[in-house]
Amino acid sequence: MVGSSHEALHRIFQKDPALLTRALQSVLQVPFPEPREIAALNVDLTEIEPVERRVDTLLRAETDEGTYLLVVESQGKVDDRKRGSWPYYLSYLYEKYRCEPVLIVITQSSATAQWASRPIRLGFPGWESLTVRPLVLGPDNVPVIADERQAERDVPLAVLSAMTHGRGPQAPAILESLASALRTIDPDSAAVFVQFVDSCLADPQAKQMWRDLMTAIQYFWRHPLAEQVREEGREQGLEQGRELGRAEAKAEMILHILQWRGISVPDAVRERVSTCTDLDRLELWAQRAVHAKDAAELFAEE
Repeated sequence: MVGSSHEALHRIFQKDPALLTRALQSVLQVPFPEPREIAALNVDLTEIEPVERRVDTLLRAETDEGTYLLVVESQGKVDDRKRGSWPYYLSYLYEKYRCEPVLIVITQSSATAQWASRPIRLGFPGWESLTVRPLVLGPDNVPVIADERQAERDVPLAVLSAMTHGRGPQAPAILESLASALRTIDPDSAAVFVQFVDSCLADPQAKQMWRDLMTAIQYFWRHPLAEQVREEGREQGLEQGRELGRAEAKAEMILHILQWRGISVPDAVRERVSTCTDLDRLELWAQRAVHAKDAAELFAEE
């Protein structure tokens, strides 16, 4: 199980290595050649036993223009010690593998992204012996994917969008679109992506909304919450009971979305949503909740 946003931010590229080259090409506009093959390598860069150095994720990309090592570092905050460790990583990897290393930094923080994108220049000013220019993926350049069809076209990129932008007013639309898109891919991959997003959502309300969404569509199979969901389903026993449980979860999710977006929920609206057992109608209300400016808009044209 993914234990932190740090792990999830770089391990998504282990799950789908091709996402990394797509991000370099489409997000950063770097003309990185299309890989014929990408393989994960040992991340341990330890030289001698007392000094241990590890990169977060290390991939080897075979392209028509040569072989590259893609060094992915997940960075939560500004850390000036990286001025020494990042150049070391790249020099060591070049010496070990004799192919070009490329440093990619991924972060959820705009301030950290700005810091990481600054070149690291070592040596005499104007005649540096070594210059490191990280490629940085963060909230300022990773696209906001809040459209269901767009999310379905590239689910891993939609996952990266949710992991990077999982806070603020756009979060409900991003998470709702991703939840729908996960239904279009294989269940095992969906379960892994669910955990990545869950680990990266630092905002408690966004995390709760994501868990409500995942519980409602029963996609939390490998999360501790999954066992709870399965147990509740077994205890209900009958299909009618399961449908009622899904309706209650969906209704609770709708109210969470409105609350998180700062929209006042009158008692009459809360009562109508909470007592509804029609899953299709609840799904419609959930979609409206993401964009509504007033709670009454849930029931438009009804």
